Amino acid sequence: MSFASTQSAPGADRSGARPLALHGAIEQLFAASDAAGVMDICERLLTGLNIPGRLRWRLHGDVWTPDPGLRQLDLADDPQGLRTLTLECPIPPMPAPVEVELAWLGRIITSRLRQLAETARLYEAISRLALAERLQRALYAIAEQAGADHNMPDMMRALHGIVGSLMYAENFYIVLYDEATDSVRFPYYVDTMDAEPPPPDESVPLKDIEYSLTWNLLKAGQPIMGSIDEVSQLLQGRLVPIGPNCEHWLGVPLLREGRVVGGIVMQSYRDDTRYTQNDRELLSYVAQHVQTALERRAAHAELERRVTDRTAALREANRVLRQQVLQRQRGERLQAALFRIAEMASAPESLEGFYAAVHRIISGLIYARNFYIALLDDDGKQITFPYSVDEVDSVRPPRSHGRGATEYVLRHGKPLLADPAEIDRLVALGEINQFGARSVCWLGVPLVWNERVMGVLAVQSYTPEHTYTARDQELLTFVSYHIANALQRKHTNESLKQAYASLERRVDERTRALALANRDLREQIAERERVERRLKYETLHDSLTGLPNRTLLLQRLDHALAQYKADPQRLFAVLFIDLDRFKVINDSVGHLVGDDLLFQVGGRIRACLKTRDLVARLGGDEFAVLLDGISDGDMPLQIAERIIAELQVPFRLGIKEIFTSASIGIALPSMHYQQPEELLRDADAAMYSAKDDGRHRAALFDDRLRHEALSLLEMEGDLRRALSRSEFVPYYQPVVAIEDGRIVGFEALLRWNHPERGVLTPGDFLIVAEESGCSESIDWQIFEQVFAQTTALTRGEGFVSINVSGRHFRLSDLDERLLAAMERHGVAAQAIRIEVTERALLENPPQVKRMLENLRQRGIMISLDDFGTGYSSLSYLHQYPIQTLKIDRSFITELPADLAQLDGNQGLAVVRGIQVLADSLQMQVIAEGIEEEYQRQALLRIGTRYAQGFLFSTARPASEWLGPNAPTHLLPAIG
Repeated sequence: MSFASTQSAPGADRSGARPLALHGAIEQLFAASDAAGVMDICERLLTGLNIPGRLRWRLHGDVWTPDPGLRQLDLADDPQGLRTLTLECPIPPMPAPVEVELAWLGRIITSRLRQLAETARLYEAISRLALAERLQRALYAIAEQAGADHNMPDMMRALHGIVGSLMYAENFYIVLYDEATDSVRFPYYVDTMDAEPPPPDESVPLKDIEYSLTWNLLKAGQPIMGSIDEVSQLLQGRLVPIGPNCEHWLGVPLLREGRVVGGIVMQSYRDDTRYTQNDRELLSYVAQHVQTALERRAAHAELERRVTDRTAALREANRVLRQQVLQRQRGERLQAALFRIAEMASAPESLEGFYAAVHRIISGLIYARNFYIALLDDDGKQITFPYSVDEVDSVRPPRSHGRGATEYVLRHGKPLLADPAEIDRLVALGEINQFGARSVCWLGVPLVWNERVMGVLAVQSYTPEHTYTARDQELLTFVSYHIANALQRKHTNESLKQAYASLERRVDERTRALALANRDLREQIAERERVERRLKYETLHDSLTGLPNRTLLLQRLDHALAQYKADPQRLFAVLFIDLDRFKVINDSVGHLVGDDLLFQVGGRIRACLKTRDLVARLGGDEFAVLLDGISDGDMPLQIAERIIAELQVPFRLGIKEIFTSASIGIALPSMHYQQPEELLRDADAAMYSAKDDGRHRAALFDDRLRHEALSLLEMEGDLRRALSRSEFVPYYQPVVAIEDGRIVGFEALLRWNHPERGVLTPGDFLIVAEESGCSESIDWQIFEQVFAQTTALTRGEGFVSINVSGRHFRLSDLDERLLAAMERHGVAAQAIRIEVTERALLENPPQVKRMLENLRQRGIMISLDDFGTGYSSLSYLHQYPIQTLKIDRSFITELPADLAQLDGNQGLAVVRGIQVLADSLQMQVIAEGIEEEYQRQALLRIGTRYAQGFLFSTARPASEWLGPNAPTHLLPAIG
């Protein structure tokens, strides 16, 4: 029973909940993405409406065996799955309103299922279309290679690339078989695993590769695909592998008129790449076009052979006069036909009349009672029959490009003369799989224009009395060239007519549009000129102060530089002005007051200059001044002092009185300047020099600043090159027991093996590294080397300390990165110590504490470096997991040389206090910078156990601490 045609809507007397439930179900149904989702929503709806029964899918054609007490209600059909959504419910009839609701719901479900089916069909059609387009592009590319002016190797490489665009073809080769010599040649061979590919010009006897995969392909003349085991089973053991074994193999033969003339082979050495049935069919199809391309390459040789044969035939023809006369008569008829075709090409008659006239002309040359013209559309997918006269097939509707005899001529671009036996042979080869009415003889020739096959001219006979010969084929082929030219001219004339009509229509439309536009042209020109003037002004001026901006300044500066180079007496100067502490003013009184201040600053600077001088705002609180026509080098300094004095006067901004000052950099022209930006850059550098000297002053850019800038730039370049060359290495200074000189550990210190300046300490380059952003990368390069050398240095005991700066703690995963690096090098946690400074603990304390605690839990000890020189907050010692305190060398140098004066020495008191504090907290103390014996004795008296310094050893490369003769004790005497 089905409710698909019951009443159209649920009854109005239902309660309010049921219509709401049905409304919600409709929204859910049209949101479902597949049939399973539709069924799930229906089940929830039936449960919510208290409708008894169970839903299931019933395939079309299934016989339903009802359970006792149940009946079957068909709700909706699924066209995609050829099935019906059925409700099995109790036999007692449902209330009429419920049945009305079910019928209405069934129609909604049917509509949604149809939408889903149509969507799936469209997606499938799009996929097929995309594949067809790829194949078509590949075939066009193959056809272009056949006609391109390339040598054979280049064409082979291009064919490889085309096939690779369709499927996996990393390993690809083409084999050609010469039946006359029973040998093969590999003109193109690419294999990633074969170290000895065959030479492309060398012929190999076929028996030398007997029972190989290539041999089986050429002998069988059929595609072969599969793994070595699968192909061996397919060939029933007739397989002798040659060369590297591949994971999967695919080969298709190259056929010429049914004979094997070669093959195309692809191999895969990858486990995850295997060829499919679609790949085999696609490669077989592409191979036909590849064969055509190869044959066209050999056309020149064939043409020479045909010329030789034709010459011999003409010699024979000279001996047969009657045949020559007959041929002349035939030629006269043919010439008359060609003249008639040429006349029709320029005649004004329609295409239909032209086709009928062509039919009459061909009928005067050969038997053409059954005749049709087939044309290919522009995209090559549809075939139309604008003219057809046939005693059997009276109607030839348009059709898609298939595998008929017409399509065979279109694909191969050459005539086809076929009797039933030839048709059967082509069907067996897969070249043709559809044919119209069975004829006794069929002859088709291609219509070619613009070097493309655009159609087919075909005649056929249904009686044995009329058959076609090779002579008829040649005649029709010759006539087809002229028909194609005439047809092309006809189509061109039709296109021109349409183009002329379209052009006339567009001219009329454009004339009317121009007439309308001319009314507003003057107003538009005036408005555009006004806008252009405004845009030009805004482009060259600052929107806040109204002063010229950087662009206008650089233009004027470029002009002044050009005048100076032409006449060095025309001096000028560039002043770079930066307000001191402007950010403090901006943050304290607000941006509006700051903008007002900038506006007044620009006015005051302008008041200090001559009319022809230029003042520009570069952005933020930076201004620049171009002083033109100065007489000497002292004048810019005087003007700069005047500006500084003017800006010292308080600014009245509303109710507030604001004080500010300025730092000014000055650059004078020189012949080495090439661009105006260089002058502005040097003035900026001079301004920063003025700030470094205490601000509120002016500085002139000189050779010292230029040398510092070049040195800084050179140092930055050397640092980046050093990173790429791994020139940074760790040097190790030992930590020793003060009492006996026993080495208990090492501190890794950064050194740079500069190729020109030798070994450099961090003081020579670290500031530049931090400013250029290279310091973190340098540290990680050192960390990796230290971790790689730690096991050999410690020999299973002791430790190596690395210094981690505060910059590293800005990364939330520093601890995990360090642990991962240690794990890569197999370093034990107790062999590494992390040294941090008090300043590092102040930056983001929660994050630093979390990372240090994580490292400590993993067994890594934490040392507080330079203790006593920073804030020296005792809260660090219990808030952070610190196990070692390192006393800074500044306290050690304060120790007196005379041990009798130790009791009253302030430095000794500080060191003793740190030692007592560390002992009470059970921390280890290491004294740094021990250079004299009296310092060691003083530390021994205090109770300090460990130290490092030049008294024991300087920092040395790892090679001096490794090996069987490396020292384990360092007595003070060697210092």
